[in-house]
Amino acid sequence: MGFSLIIAEFYHNHPLSHQLRFLQMMTPQHTQTSETVDAASTDAPLLSPNLSTTPQPSDENPDSSPHYRAIQTFMKRKTHVGKKAEAGLQSDFAHFFVQPNLDAIQAMDIGGITNLRELFSNPDAPLTVEIGFGMGTSLVEMAKNEPTRNFVGIEVHEAGLGNCAFLAGELGLNNLKLISGDAIALMQQLPAAHIDTLQLYFPDPWQKKRHYKRRFVSADRMRVVERVLKKGGIFHAATDWEHYAHWMIEVMDSLTAFANVEGKNSEGIGNFLPRPDFRPLTKFEKRGMEEGRAIYDIMYRKV
Repeated sequence: MGFSLIIAEFYHNHPLSHQLRFLQMMTPQHTQTSETVDAASTDAPLLSPNLSTTPQPSDENPDSSPHYRAIQTFMKRKTHVGKKAEAGLQSDFAHFFVQPNLDAIQAMDIGGITNLRELFSNPDAPLTVEIGFGMGTSLVEMAKNEPTRNFVGIEVHEAGLGNCAFLAGELGLNNLKLISGDAIALMQQLPAAHIDTLQLYFPDPWQKKRHYKRRFVSADRMRVVERVLKKGGIFHAATDWEHYAHWMIEVMDSLTAFANVEGKNSEGIGNFLPRPDFRPLTKFEKRGMEEGRAIYDIMYRKV
């Protein structure tokens, strides 16, 4: 019996509800999961289209494509919110958050955040922005150690945001503000030459090759960083993932707007930075060192 005859017999012998269910099963679904987004490499350009282990600068201009879909560098996972973090999300600590309420924090709503310097009483002070500060212990310590510098932390996990606010409140800091949201999207709506230092400590290394496009350090994303950094501004990153460390060096060396603070080796490759004393040792970093993983710091200056 041919396929068309089978279909005809099915429709003749089954009620309408069964027919509709059959049509739904036969119709291709277009709802994408995170896995299908990763697999769909032809329906939209990527921020970093070259997925080889050797990153290359991309000439893709996302603003020029009507079908452009941003690839996120983070995955917002459900995490346990401890007592300190829960307290830090309450009204007593609201002054640390740029967003007006908990709903905006949970929604990662960055609408209207177009100037970070105006958040502080001394807007002309040096401004450091840290992307993905985890639970906030090192960020709070840095803000405590440099009271004449302003700090803004960007994070997507509520546990880290709340914990950081609580720790800052215990110390009575007035030079720290927190934002929940996508750092790339936020930087795209800030003025040019706005930030003195950008910190990226232990970002997700996105270890699988098909996920390399999600790594924060890519040619396209670093051009966003280049725009918001002041001339002479610093990009400082640290990782315990060796492949990502060399990837960062290769990407940064390919960008003429940046110069390695430690210079280059005899092969013309940027050097790693000796671990700086001003970067606090975190529990995550200490555990990595105890497990035998090397820690890599890189620092580049905008020229």
